[in-house]
Amino acid sequence: MNVLFVDTNHPRLIEGLRALGLHCDEDYSSSRSEIENKISNYQGLVIRSRFTLDRSFLDRAKDLKFIGRVGAGLENIDVEYAEEIGIRLIAAPEGNRNAVGEHALGMILALMNRLKTADLEIRQGLWRREENRGVELEGKTVGIIGYGNMGKAFAKKLKGFDCEVICQDIRENVGDANAKQVPLEELFERTQVLSLHTPQTPLTIGMVNSAFINSFRNDFYLINTARGSAVKTEDLVDALDRGKILGACLDVLEYEKASFENFFSDQKLPEAFRRLIDSDKVLLSPHVAGWTVESKFKLADILVRKIAKFLEN
Repeated sequence: MNVLFVDTNHPRLIEGLRALGLHCDEDYSSSRSEIENKISNYQGLVIRSRFTLDRSFLDRAKDLKFIGRVGAGLENIDVEYAEEIGIRLIAAPEGNRNAVGEHALGMILALMNRLKTADLEIRQGLWRREENRGVELEGKTVGIIGYGNMGKAFAKKLKGFDCEVICQDIRENVGDANAKQVPLEELFERTQVLSLHTPQTPLTIGMVNSAFINSFRNDFYLINTARGSAVKTEDLVDALDRGKILGACLDVLEYEKASFENFFSDQKLPEAFRRLIDSDKVLLSPHVAGWTVESKFKLADILVRKIAKFLEN
């Protein structure tokens, strides 16, 4: 079986597949059209998110048996069509869930305690104690939307903070000892810190808009380590300006390219983004919540084991 790697990964992945007896080729620079011209020679494909695997691409992959996605989201793949033509999709969301949980927790603690602002002020010779008085997470109600691998990992991290954790998901009965599943109306009523852990789907694109934000009874903090497309930036900055959203921790942005490797194909920054980066109520990171030294290995190792299991069947 021949496998093509089109994104760089931890060496464990290619070494593991070769140990299974698979022939692995690497091509990290060819264009999508160039990959299309040779994909019919391969039975396996390993990708992060360099380009979209749509129907036209999959039609060229005449002999493809599996696609290994190094990560969780499958929005860059036409999942329905791939399954229809018998291609197995193998992802590894377990590999970076702990990293996402830690990053989300780190971001909200840093924001609520004004660590970034205080650090920058001290470097400028300013010693402002009262202005940098923090807010505690203890006693707050944290609402999680999307209670899968990432949401569960974040809830687990919150256990030691004596806060109440509630969750909402389109699936039933996903609550556990770390979070009580509640209807969306109850989430709107009680949440003081909201964390998004949803995949990108038609339901979640633009989900956090003005109407959604105004549905919350309390002013609240927002954390997004899921997908940038879930939050309408213009509506977010409006809510920040009027204090409905007290602060935002954003690891992902609406303006990211589909590959997550860059944003802003031109250098014209949208006005909403300019307002976002000018706010001291916002903490940003470049889509790295699941991007740790440890998660890079875990993702590779889990994918090797899942592909090995697939080959056994």
